[in-house]
Amino acid sequence: MIPTQEKNDLYPLCPQCKAEIKVVWYRQLESFLGKRYIYFCPHCRSVLGVSHRKGFWMG
Repeated sequence: MIPTQEKNDLYPLCPQCKAEIKVVWYRQLESFLGKRYIYFCPHCRSVLGVSHRKGFWMG
């Protein structure tokens, strides 16, 4: 098992532009499967991730 360690004195780097990410921008996506969000870099607008949330009927 790989241990984890909390680091509050560092900021992650954007995988595309390598800028420090001090804030993450997001936008809600239209979906019939419920609310989903896309998260992106405020510097280069590269996508960092998309939320994946099941609706209540899917368990």
